[in-house]
Amino acid sequence: MPDTSCPLYNLGSINIDHVYRVPHLVRPGETLASTGYRQVLGGKGANQSIAMARAGGRVEHWGRLGRTDDWALDQLREAGVGVGSLELVDEPSGHALIQVDDQAENAIILYPGANHGFGDADVDARIDNADAAGWLLLQNETNGLYRAMQRAEARGLSIAFNPAPMHAAVSDLPLSTCQLLFVNRGEAATLIDLPEDSSADELLVALSSRLPGVELVMTLGSDGVSYQHGDTRLDLPAYRVEAKDTTAAGDTFIGHFMAARLSGRDIETCLRRASAASALCVQREGAAPSIPDAASVDVALAEWPALAVTQN
Repeated sequence: MPDTSCPLYNLGSINIDHVYRVPHLVRPGETLASTGYRQVLGGKGANQSIAMARAGGRVEHWGRLGRTDDWALDQLREAGVGVGSLELVDEPSGHALIQVDDQAENAIILYPGANHGFGDADVDARIDNADAAGWLLLQNETNGLYRAMQRAEARGLSIAFNPAPMHAAVSDLPLSTCQLLFVNRGEAATLIDLPEDSSADELLVALSSRLPGVELVMTLGSDGVSYQHGDTRLDLPAYRVEAKDTTAAGDTFIGHFMAARLSGRDIETCLRRASAASALCVQREGAAPSIPDAASVDVALAEWPALAVTQN
């Protein structure tokens, strides 16, 4: 069972997702009719909090949501996410326009809205009242990240960061304050100024050299996931499943990984559980609605063939 004395605080986005099913992603100048539409709770922050909660972890979400979208607050609460420090505001919520094509690929337009309204005092108050034995989880869909990292380090919180969506300004953040960094291939390449088609080995070696004290988890899509910390390297292949929608796969991975990590599981177990959760996620449509719970992951791990972990 997760260690409830070690909470996760997620300073994260909450978005209202408008999801359109399309035969292919819209091309420049093209008008395309969608074959389906849904409005669902999303945002990398909200998705990761829901994944953490459904995995059995203890998570408090620090976010900002437009008052007219308070139904999303109810969904977070129902998933088991702590929402006592979530603020309802008189401004538009963040939202995303998401295309999902028949090959399960997606394209997303993001409007930050209320997610970019954190003041210094908002960040300080939350961190100063946090349990110093806990973890702070961050993504790149809110403002205030630099201050949050510095304040959390001073408070003694452990920091996990997922720099998505990626842009060049991430390199200016105090990344050495992080204990865990979750990246995909493109994010890793941007951080170390290497081509995105560089091998996973090249990317991990270069990123580990830049951030020698940080644990690195690099998701590689159909090629699986790699973990690097010091001289420890673990590679786990991906489960082979038929994907319907990849929208929240990375967020599901992070939430389930963190739940396993905070419950005291070893890294290999964290990777296995997170990978199985992601494989379940992509077989379902939507963002938050597609995120599996711990029981579903237990069943999958028992029924699916065991993946072999490579240690380098």
